[in-house]
Amino acid sequence: MQLLLSKASLFLHTTRTFSSFSTMAISTSTSISLSSKPHLKGVVFDMDGTLTVPVIDFQAMYKAVLGHDEYLAVKSKNPSGIDILHHIENWSPDKQRRAYEIIADFEKQGQDRLQIMPGAAELCSFLDSQNIRRGLITRNVKDAVDLFHIRFGVKFSPALSREFRPYKPDPAPLLHICSTWGVQSNEVIMIGDSLKDDVACGKRAGAFTCLLDETGRYDAPEYANVEHQPDYKASSLVEVQSLLERHFELTS
Repeated sequence: MQLLLSKASLFLHTTRTFSSFSTMAISTSTSISLSSKPHLKGVVFDMDGTLTVPVIDFQAMYKAVLGHDEYLAVKSKNPSGIDILHHIENWSPDKQRRAYEIIADFEKQGQDRLQIMPGAAELCSFLDSQNIRRGLITRNVKDAVDLFHIRFGVKFSPALSREFRPYKPDPAPLLHICSTWGVQSNEVIMIGDSLKDDVACGKRAGAFTCLLDETGRYDAPEYANVEHQPDYKASSLVEVQSLLERHFELTS
């Protein structure tokens, strides 16, 4: 009888131990699964309004190019914003040339008042410390990018300007950067202040996206049903750093 009880006790102890081990293994496996984060190997920034303080009055520029009535008509059909560069592509050469002159004048005024965005230099230093690549895509001209690099001493590579075609929101410039870096697009995040350009470009390329919305303007109902929504939103570049640390495994 005592031998039978001993065997029974041994069986129960073994069963409980195995059960505890199984529970612990399941718990550990679940924990690993839940804590896994996507690897981030590169960050691609927009320039105007993202790396630099917004100084170009885009609404005034659009009105100057389109005229008041056409501006209102185009705006009503494009809830996420007006793509002025694509809009003027099919204009007559003379009309298009005049439009580019107006755009260039507004951009030149912006260059004269160029300021780096608070937190931009610190974010770039953080990415460098993590060996995370930094790239730039802008619809502004190369001269503006060169001025940014020289004035603030923070360089991005590749840095693609309007001279690279097709430009945002086409995914081509972001895919070009991924190819240059030798990484997959799902290992990259696109950060910018425009739904229609930056977020659309990133989503179409298969990258993560972060919308920089300092004023909360994209919380307005008119943006609720646009085609491309960001994966993340931030109100400052300082917030972007903590966002990256929280949601990604940072790796070179």
